[in-house]
Amino acid sequence: MTKFPELVFSGVQPTGNLHLGNYLGAIVKFVELQNSHQCIFCVVDLHAITVAQNPNELKSNIREVTAAFIAAGIDPEKHIVFNQSQVPEHAELAWVFNCVARIGWLNRMTQFKEKAGKDRENASVGLYAYPTLMAADILVYRATHVPVGEDQKQHLELARDIAQKFNTDFSQSIADSGFGEAYFPMPIPLIQGPATRVMSLRDGSKKMSKSDTSDYSRINLTDDPETIAQKVRKAKTDSDALPSEIEGLIKRPEAENLVSIFASLNNQSKADVLSDFGGKNFSSFKAALVDLAVLKLGPIGLEMARLKKDEAYIDQVLSKGSHRAREIASQTMKDVKSILGFIQ
Repeated sequence: MTKFPELVFSGVQPTGNLHLGNYLGAIVKFVELQNSHQCIFCVVDLHAITVAQNPNELKSNIREVTAAFIAAGIDPEKHIVFNQSQVPEHAELAWVFNCVARIGWLNRMTQFKEKAGKDRENASVGLYAYPTLMAADILVYRATHVPVGEDQKQHLELARDIAQKFNTDFSQSIADSGFGEAYFPMPIPLIQGPATRVMSLRDGSKKMSKSDTSDYSRINLTDDPETIAQKVRKAKTDSDALPSEIEGLIKRPEAENLVSIFASLNNQSKADVLSDFGGKNFSSFKAALVDLAVLKLGPIGLEMARLKKDEAYIDQVLSKGSHRAREIASQTMKDVKSILGFIQ
């Protein structure tokens, strides 16, 4: 079996208004992973245009995500931070994968059905083919591990299917080219922590989202400490005290969400949090959560605000990162073209 060096690929869409769900579900995991793995952090702006974008807002959002990466603790000198559109090999490999993936595979993608809604005939081809580009994002670096949320697991499974089919379809050419039994690795999902899916502060049954009409449904990474505190205090709860055991959170979505958020921010398990706060009312728990959220998130918002004002620095980070990314991606495409039989 071919042995691949461990490499983590992570991507975040520049959709604006990054919030606590983005931080706990993705960015904080990225910061942890950089201490144990070689990492590539990508602002996936090609994915963003699968739906209509305002060009000026998109440019601002790309910089905002980059600022969030750095403010949260990602080191762009030790690891690669870049935006996807500056590395054309992503789109080039995506076309190859469009020819490897099967229509039946894409038809099973539930996220397309959810995003396209009832008017699927008017959805863009890009939105439909989004998963093959995601596979290319990962495999153009031959990444072995990908931190994903629950809603992206199906796309990563498709990436694995594409890698396997490519390796199988071109097995002889791969061997003849000196790459061993397989050219692409089978990327492994990394789903970690107690709050991989952060829910709305106003409705514990709905995922935290920037599209929610109520700003009190989410904590934005750009919120100042006073706003963070106010939103936590106003978060929806129920009338019962916190339970002492995890089983007591069943059918209490708002309580479970706040406990999960506390656990993730404090690097604890939900059981540990309930051990400390079980039997107490929400007013005392929220007071502790306010202090913790302001401590953890306040500095990130302030640093993001500072970085966003320095556009030249952000653009320099992205430019340097894209050059480093291309060194890897261009070699992959050279290999792929050789395997496919293209003349170079």
